[in-house]
Amino acid sequence: MELSAAPAAVPRCFPGQTIVCLGGGPSLSRVDVEACRGRARVVCVNDAIRLAPWADVLYAADARFWMSHQETKLFTGLKFGLQPCIGRADVTVLRNTGRLGLELDPTGLRTGGNSGYQAIGLANHLGASTIILLGYDMRRIRGRAHWFGSHVSPLHDPSESQLVTWRAHFATLVGPLTDLGITIVNATPDSALTCFPQRPLRDALGEVAACA
Repeated sequence: MELSAAPAAVPRCFPGQTIVCLGGGPSLSRVDVEACRGRARVVCVNDAIRLAPWADVLYAADARFWMSHQETKLFTGLKFGLQPCIGRADVTVLRNTGRLGLELDPTGLRTGGNSGYQAIGLANHLGASTIILLGYDMRRIRGRAHWFGSHVSPLHDPSESQLVTWRAHFATLVGPLTDLGITIVNATPDSALTCFPQRPLRDALGEVAACA
């Protein structure tokens, strides 16, 4: 009998380190992104890679992102998603294990309904002791939901009701992260995501030693 292949797993390659998760919110700026460079490990969510092509990890749940952004083939860091991508063997596909909470099995992620949520679970799998959130506005600013403007069809921007729902989903991560002893800080200016402590980016980065 032929045995099925074991599911892919996230390597615990940054144990005890600080990981910055770059979301796609409208406040994300090149200046803030550059401030993280060499100060912490960086996980880019979707289009944030355009501001940090030097990042350690690129995460995009939707296979359509990988298929429509061929330039991601040039990215030399780790690449993860939740949907199989035809012709993209360079993307490690993880299992969708449900919506709420924190998945502890490194072969899967809880979704929270959005990729920013999933990036937090990915940072945990990678070994983070501290997670800093940037670009996690969870609100519109001057009508914009993303720093780059609006998504192009077939992707779409979140509605106000979706943003409200997503904020509630993030709250289900607080307990599990606390139980693991992981510090999480939202360094997004004036973020509507209030379930995590909020601090300015400079304070959140603190005296983090430069990554080797």
